[in-house]
Amino acid sequence: MLAGEQGDYGSAQKLLEQSLAVCRALGDTRGVAVALNALAVNARDRGELRVAAELFEQCVGIWRELGAPADVARALSNLASASKLLGDHARAGTLYQECLATFRAIGDEAGAAWTLNYTGDMAREQRDFAAARSAYEQALAAFRELHDGWGRASVLCDLASLDCDQQDFSGAQRLFGESIRIFQELGHKRGIARVLESLAISAVAQGKATEALRLAGAAAALRERVGAPLTPAQNSALESALKPAHAALEGAQGTSAWMEGYSLPLARVVEEVVGKEVAQGLSTPRPA
Repeated sequence: MLAGEQGDYGSAQKLLEQSLAVCRALGDTRGVAVALNALAVNARDRGELRVAAELFEQCVGIWRELGAPADVARALSNLASASKLLGDHARAGTLYQECLATFRAIGDEAGAAWTLNYTGDMAREQRDFAAARSAYEQALAAFRELHDGWGRASVLCDLASLDCDQQDFSGAQRLFGESIRIFQELGHKRGIARVLESLAISAVAQGKATEALRLAGAAAALRERVGAPLTPAQNSALESALKPAHAALEGAQGTSAWMEGYSLPLARVVEEVVGKEVAQGLSTPRPA
C-alpha cells in the first residue's frame, strides 16, 4: 500500500499478490478480503476501473459471509466509488445509500460522514449543486461533532470548490483558507497540496492564468517532497482543468509561471492566495 501511495503500482501489485497468496494458504478469510480490497484500490488508482469494480464486488461478498457490517459498508463505499468513475451514477447512488444506512445502523458516525461527503462529490459532478451542498454540510456538521480535523478540512475544500462552480469566489477563498489552516495544524501535506490544486482550478475559472500555474507548480513541488504523486487519472483531470491557463500563457511564459511556483517557499505561495496568518504556520517548523 505504501508503494501504491508513492505511485509505484507495479511493486504494489507484486507485494499485494504475495499477500493474497499467503492469506489464502493460511485460510485467513479476513486477510483475503483485505488483500483483495488493496488490490482493487491499486487497480483503481492506475485506471483499471473494471478490474477494481470486480475485486470490490468480491470483497463485499466475503464481508457479507463473515457477518461484518462495518467492513461490508466500507467495501460498498469503494464499489460505489468505482461505479461512479465508470459513469454508472445510478448504481453508485444506490450503493452509497446502503452504505450510509449500514454505518448509521451500527453507530459508525465517521463512516456515515465520509459517505455523505462522497455523495456530495457525486452530486457535484452531476451539477446538482443543491444536493451537493446539503450532503457536504451534513458531513461537515458530523465531522465537527467528532472533532475530526482531517474530515473537516476535506469537506471545507469541497465546499470551496462548490462555491467556485457557482461563481462565489470570495466565499471559496475563505473556505480554502480555513481548509489549509486545518491541514497545516495536522501536518497533512497531501491535504495542503490538494487545496493548492483546487485553488489553481479556481484561478483558471477567474481568468488568472499566471496564478493558476504558479499554484499548480507549488502543489507539484510539495507532492514531490513528500512522495505522494497524483494518480494518473487525477493528474489527467488536473492537466485538463489547467489547459485554459496554458493556452493563455503560451510556451515559455506558462512554463516560467509554473516553475516560479515550484521554486518558491510554500509559505509565500499560500500567503499570496489565502493570507499571511495561515502562511506563517507553514513556515514555522513543527515540533518533532
